[in-house]
Amino acid sequence: MKQRLLYIVEKIRALGLEISLKQAEQFYKYYEILYEWNQFMNLTGITEFESVVQKHFVDSLSIICIKDMENVDSLIDIGTGAGFPGIPLKIAFPNLRITLLDSLNKRIRFLNEVITKTGLCGIETIHGRAEDYARSAEHRESYDVCVSRAVANLSTLSEYSLPYVKINGEFISYKSGEIAQELKEAKTALFLLGGKIEECKTFTLPDSDIYRSLIKIKKVNNCSKKYPRKSGLPSKEPLH
Repeated sequence: MKQRLLYIVEKIRALGLEISLKQAEQFYKYYEILYEWNQFMNLTGITEFESVVQKHFVDSLSIICIKDMENVDSLIDIGTGAGFPGIPLKIAFPNLRITLLDSLNKRIRFLNEVITKTGLCGIETIHGRAEDYARSAEHRESYDVCVSRAVANLSTLSEYSLPYVKINGEFISYKSGEIAQELKEAKTALFLLGGKIEECKTFTLPDSDIYRSLIKIKKVNNCSKKYPRKSGLPSKEPLH
């Protein structure tokens, strides 16, 4: 186990981030629970230890390439799935107040188990659709940063995510592969939703040939109350 903890520390250090042994233990506990639960529910197709560290943990933390997370107070992870990137960000930056939102209740049960067994505080889960919670006063335009590693086009993700972001806050989208076409197609959606592309960064994860892109979108105007549209529409009919 000690070797595995050191492996976690080294891989995260290669990204430019130092974590303590306690944090490495939390990451390893997370891995163990993920592996165990994945036996009876489909959380991830990646289960080998080294691959989970690289493709889930390090990938989640790669946001530091585009954003100084030390200055972020509140963050919401939309369509968090098995907890990426939200839980790795919480482990690495314990002072973050994090909300994990997912539409599948069994995934929420898994996330609650991880939170309990890793001893994380200041992190909550919400079972529901992004379209619905974006309309509540408690969550609308309430977060410094919104993140999503969900698989959807940027127009759709922006409609789900930007309503949660404060003015001058940011939505940061994790992407793989080419993003030029997506950026082009999302221009109208971003304008309508009060967002503006601030920075895009494409890079490879440390010690790998895995390409990743991060898109940072700044919230420059309030989002009209008509967005997000009713359930299902943002994905069926993306704004363009």
